Amino acid sequence: MKKDKIKIVAADIAECAIFVALMVAGAYVQIPFYPVALTFQTVISVLAGLLLGWKKGMASMAVYCFMGLVGVPVFSAGGGIFYVLKPSFGYIIGFIAAAAVAGLVAGKPEASFRRYLLAAVSAFLVNYAVGIPYCMVAAKLLNVENLTGLFLTGNLLYMPKDFVLCVLAAVLAWKVAPIIFRQRGRLKHSGSDNASE
Repeated sequence: MKKDKIKIVAADIAECAIFVALMVAGAYVQIPFYPVALTFQTVISVLAGLLLGWKKGMASMAVYCFMGLVGVPVFSAGGGIFYVLKPSFGYIIGFIAAAAVAGLVAGKPEASFRRYLLAAVSAFLVNYAVGIPYCMVAAKLLNVENLTGLFLTGNLLYMPKDFVLCVLAAVLAWKVAPIIFRQRGRLKHSGSDNASE
């Protein structure tokens, strides 16, 4: 019985680790763009919630954030506690919230595509709802003069790209999530069968 529980916990940790690794890769795989390079972290955070559920999705994003704050260079510009002063750090906090919202709204893996789409779009909006205010407040504290320009080119400019990617994430999750959850269920069912023997 203990071995089966260990297997389940190990599988959960492995799933979370995969999304932490994807977030790190997403920070460094960039498309050059002005004023900030395009990354794929928003869609990865949304997928974490859709495919892992809200608890593990949120946990994986929180681990990513923690790693960066303690100095592991996992953010697009490195890491360290002083990263909280960067206007873009609000989006890193937003990744945690986005994963949680995506998982909560999606609910059961057998949900309809409409439900997955609602979950992905909701998570996308939450990420920006956290990221934009943080960006503007941090920029104000740093005495950035052109706040309107920053709002437009540093925030709104990226929304269409992230929106399209989140819609694609909904399609992917709708197809893949039931398979993942079935495999997870088989592992847990196997554990309960072994325990009853």
